[in-house]
Amino acid sequence: MSACRRIERDAAAPKLERLARQAGVSASELQRQFTRRLGVSPKAYSQALALHRLTRNLRQERTALDAVFNAGYESSAAAYANAGAALGAAPGKLRGALDIGWWMGLSDLGWMLLAATDRGICWLAFGEQPGALLEDLRAAFPKAALHNDEARLYGWFERVRDFVLLPRAALDLPLDIQGTAFQSRVWRALRQIPLGETTSYGRLAEQIGMPSGARAVASACAGNRIAMLIPCHRVVGGDGRLSGYRWGVERKAALLRREAATPENPA
Repeated sequence: MSACRRIERDAAAPKLERLARQAGVSASELQRQFTRRLGVSPKAYSQALALHRLTRNLRQERTALDAVFNAGYESSAAAYANAGAALGAAPGKLRGALDIGWWMGLSDLGWMLLAATDRGICWLAFGEQPGALLEDLRAAFPKAALHNDEARLYGWFERVRDFVLLPRAALDLPLDIQGTAFQSRVWRALRQIPLGETTSYGRLAEQIGMPSGARAVASACAGNRIAMLIPCHRVVGGDGRLSGYRWGVERKAALLRREAATPENPA
């Protein structure tokens, strides 16, 4: 992930050759490994991050031209040509009053979108396309004004991304959990499942005092909007099978495999 972090730190879109030298590999090898592991090329990732900065700057800079150049673009034409392809929306659609901030980047599980109110994280999702992730966020909070909030959220994003690579017991971040009373009970119970362990929907239902409520518990798990921090991936079928997961069963399997292999849970 070191190449990812170098791209994220450099608003001027570092050249592939320089990234490769820093990584100690050839440019072609870096391109191949980066694309194989993360699903996009270094250039495409740099363009998406530049657009993130543009949407933030459009709210803060005095003029649109200032926003474009401070985001790392060489021209306004390049900035707006990139918008639709990278995020599925023109930058103007992402502008609005401060309400829910978001930041997005690549992780070992694909694109990861983190969003938060002023009280804490209200959304954490994984997906294949950044535009689709943003559309899901808009659909979940249709009355909210969304804005790019890299300055506030990047540190939290980094902690979650590191957790994907190396799970550990303490990932204590502020959450703004929004759900029904029953969902909140289930989500609180989910957060009590230790790292490296799993439970079933039936056992979780018994734990919250509803021994016949396995289906209702499964529905509450499916309604979870905050991946990993509310660890619904640690709930499996009664026979141990990995049943549905909002962000894909393959991601669920990868998370459980990594958590089981942590120092706290040696294989």
